[in-house]
Amino acid sequence: MKLLIVEDEDKTRTYLKQGLTEAGFVCDCAADGVSGLHHLQTQAYDLAILDVMLPGMNGWAIVQELRKTHRTPVLFLTARDDVDCRVKGLELGADDYLAKPFDFVELLARVRSLLRRGQAGESPILRVANLELDLVRRKAKRQGKTILLTAKEFSLLWLLMRRQGEILPRSLIASQVWDINFESDTNVVDAAIRRVRAKVDDSYEPKLIHTVRGMGYVLEQRDGFSNP
Repeated sequence: MKLLIVEDEDKTRTYLKQGLTEAGFVCDCAADGVSGLHHLQTQAYDLAILDVMLPGMNGWAIVQELRKTHRTPVLFLTARDDVDCRVKGLELGADDYLAKPFDFVELLARVRSLLRRGQAGESPILRVANLELDLVRRKAKRQGKTILLTAKEFSLLWLLMRRQGEILPRSLIASQVWDINFESDTNVVDAAIRRVRAKVDDSYEPKLIHTVRGMGYVLEQRDGFSNP
């Protein structure tokens, strides 16, 4: 799942991104309110973590503007912990509020709770042919057999399944799963695809992960065709 962290303190922003990435999330970051709102209005996020006091535009203003067009879940993470501030944030449309200093374990629990709540109206399981990906339990199954995936492998498979039928360039996969700029001499994407294929495709039919030469990868069912 993809999160946005809007935090102007470099140390806190780096800490949050590292911890949430290690927990299996894809994270984008913004250091000011204006760029944070732009990210939220132009990209799809499963949740946003916002500081209140931000340069350019504060967190309250971001939520107020965001709620005109989007229902992205919002968790306020801020040093302002008085009752009036919490009430104001929630009334403007925030979904939860956590005061600094915070325990990362609690933050992670709240993030996962908000994500489960946001999925209440949609299926928490992605399915393509006989492949299933459980977004809540973070497990994969093929023909009913559980497949163990690392956090990055899960994120890669989630991206491919969520955008099934769409050819995904290596550069997009690298930015979404690893948050890196793809370079022609790196094989991180190809190596990860091979690992995921070995787990979810090689021993099963139909083959689902396909190479589109010169373009990238696509996950889709191609009846009558084998995996190139």
